[in-house]
Amino acid sequence: MAAGSSGGPGAPCRHHAQLGACESRAKYREGWRPRAVKVYTINLESRYLLIQGVPALGVMKELVEQFALYGAIEEYHALDEYPAEQFTEVYLIKFKKLQCARVAKKKMDERSFFGSLLHVCYAPEFETVQETREKLQDRRKYIAKATNQRGAVVC
Repeated sequence: MAAGSSGGPGAPCRHHAQLGACESRAKYREGWRPRAVKVYTINLESRYLLIQGVPALGVMKELVEQFALYGAIEEYHALDEYPAEQFTEVYLIKFKKLQCARVAKKKMDERSFFGSLLHVCYAPEFETVQETREKLQDRRKYIAKATNQRGAVVC
């Protein structure tokens, strides 16, 4: 389990808890509906998404089809040992690309699915050390490319 876990083995991590709406936002920054404010670093983002609040109706196929609209899925499975509310299940989906996981999280979080609101969050604690290393290397390459291009345009 990750360093941010709140209890013993099998306990959910603190970063999986759904936050309340931010009350201290400036009026001009407020959107159509109140939202929580959470900052993600590249290390907190992940190709792994944890989907909570899925009704226990055997709808895994439909869930995967909905998430597949946002990109190629590498693997998926139910997390039976993960704590969940009564009559709901928790699923783990791994996307092939981090950008697809970002879009899927944004689009599917707090979305109604078979009468239940989904809570979608990143699950970097399921990454291997090699996957984390590759993610950080890709980010370094992206930053190097973006700063070199920007410098060339300014000159």
